[in-house]
Amino acid sequence: MTRALAALFLRDLRLARRIGGGGSMGVVFFLIMVTIVPFAIGPDLNLLGRIGPAILWIGALLATLLGLDRLFQADHEDGSLDLLRMADTPLELIVLVKCAAHWTATGLPLALAAPVFGVMLAMEPQALAGVTLSLLAGTPALTFLGAMGAALTATLRRGGLLMAILVLPMAVPVLIFGVSAAAAASDAVASFGTPFMILCALTLLSAVGAPFAAAAALRSLGE
Repeated sequence: MTRALAALFLRDLRLARRIGGGGSMGVVFFLIMVTIVPFAIGPDLNLLGRIGPAILWIGALLATLLGLDRLFQADHEDGSLDLLRMADTPLELIVLVKCAAHWTATGLPLALAAPVFGVMLAMEPQALAGVTLSLLAGTPALTFLGAMGAALTATLRRGGLLMAILVLPMAVPVLIFGVSAAAAASDAVASFGTPFMILCALTLLSAVGAPFAAAAALRSLGE
């Protein structure tokens, strides 16, 4: 079972590099958003530095959604999803591994690129460190939540918009505590630990519950 899951993980990583939704596409989208925001807000460096964590988190959220609609849709189109459903490996573990591969290809590059893009927003070093840690802890939750929407829209040819409508409301708590933790890192008064621990808890909860919900949705497709 371990060998099969490892092969599935490597397969999804290779597919992410070959088709849209890979890490480079997400990072480019991330860069574009960070670049255009100062044009809309203005050249006030103090203002950009204050709202920088929110800008980076919103950019990471939207960039994570790129390619999530293809998480199961591509497998449904080429028949791989039927084979995955009939495999001896529990479907919940298959969903978990596919989410891990998607985060490695998309979420991890976004978290690593955040400090570089944060410099463009005149953020302080403490804030950059806080954003990076919060993204590393919170972006897996975005992937797991997105997997539920991707499973529900796997049979739709243009289900990306519907998936975003389903996922964005569920991602609001992750966004709130992610921005709170990132902003508290540079604030001597606010506590970084409390929102960061809540963010980690949200990720753990989504990692436990989302694979079961997504697997149930995928099983219903074959009925």
